[in-house]
Amino acid sequence: MASRSRVDHSVSGRTGTHYAESEPTKENSRDQPVAPVSSTTTSNAESTSSTSKFSEELKVASQLRKFTFIDLKLATRNFRPESLLGEGGFGCVFKGWIEENGTAPVKPGTGLTVAVKTLNIEGLQGHKEWLAEVDFLGNLLHPNLVKLVGYCIEDDHRLLVYEFMPRGSLENHLFRRSLPLPWSVRMKIALGAAKGLAFLHEEAERPVIYRDFKTSNILLDADYNAKLSDFGLAKDGPEGDKTHVSTRVMGTYGYAAPEYVMTGHLTSKSDVYSFGVVLLEMLTGRRSMDKNRPNGEHNLVEWARPHLGDKRRFFRVLDPRLEGHFSIKGALKAAQLAAQCLSRDPKVRPRMSEVVETLKPLPNLKDMASSSYNFQTMQSDRSRSSNLTAKNGIRAQAGFVTRNGQPMRSLSSSNGPHASPCHHLPPSPKPKAKEQ
Repeated sequence: MASRSRVDHSVSGRTGTHYAESEPTKENSRDQPVAPVSSTTTSNAESTSSTSKFSEELKVASQLRKFTFIDLKLATRNFRPESLLGEGGFGCVFKGWIEENGTAPVKPGTGLTVAVKTLNIEGLQGHKEWLAEVDFLGNLLHPNLVKLVGYCIEDDHRLLVYEFMPRGSLENHLFRRSLPLPWSVRMKIALGAAKGLAFLHEEAERPVIYRDFKTSNILLDADYNAKLSDFGLAKDGPEGDKTHVSTRVMGTYGYAAPEYVMTGHLTSKSDVYSFGVVLLEMLTGRRSMDKNRPNGEHNLVEWARPHLGDKRRFFRVLDPRLEGHFSIKGALKAAQLAAQCLSRDPKVRPRMSEVVETLKPLPNLKDMASSSYNFQTMQSDRSRSSNLTAKNGIRAQAGFVTRNGQPMRSLSSSNGPHASPCHHLPPSPKPKAKEQ
């Protein structure tokens, strides 16, 4: 693989929520692999030849460490469940320990801590996605991209070794942790993620469209520095006088730009739209798609869009768990930025370098809403309104009512269905459609 242009980045068989052009309603459908990479019945000679061929393709990634399967098996303590960090469309991710500057496994807690991702063997397309990951991350170095340490390609085994990100994904912190992320940390993460996309679009030797920007692909180091991960769906940007790349539609429901979903025309502005969705998730504490919400609130963008441009109304969409501990100026700026990124016209959306400049001052603003008289007054009015509504509801439901002549306990005493189960691991994404 002398250059990225030699790699066919078309991929198939990846799991994750998807758009399928022919069957958009079948969220769990999956393209069939074109052909298997190899099988358990492959002869040793064929296997050796196959491995040698793929190794030739990987020459471009010479700075990457090449691991043996037994190295990584020992480094992860035999891929034991206690080492499991999570699982997704690619496969399972395990925590491991290797030499600081080598490939040999070391005792847990010593050497270099890494995350080892295994590939679910699903044929040639799965291998091509694996190659795409090695190709991009093996050549793209930036503080806001997760670092690929090395890889293993041995017989049927396809593994990738990354730097370990101790704070996991943004998704976990936004939606699964009991303590909400502080405002300044949210803005720091947004800025870091924006820098990563800006590098891909405008600073890399060859422009790259990330195509899968979402909270689960933003990983956090110990200091909450954001790094983009999972480049299996990334594409080289358009070259010359071309305005877009035509691909089969892939992505995740709620994040993909509407014009891309409709036409399959992929541009850097598709990533900008996805960034707007994630920024909106960080502002609201809500998922991009949530069918557990009331009618009219399932789609975050459609629900929030009318509020974003209104200086009085946009406070209504902010994450209530922040309890006023956010910058008024910063929140307004972020809401306006999200609205620009989510514009239905891709030409109106800003470039990611412009997004970075807008976000730079936001983590350090100190005009907290909790200290604002106007905000406190608005919150007090809202609280009185809510209490009055609740009191009227309780009065109407007080005591027992009857249904079909039988007594029934008042609805106000019900615990309701809103308790969230505890998730120890992120769920596997729904299947994604792949381009041919």
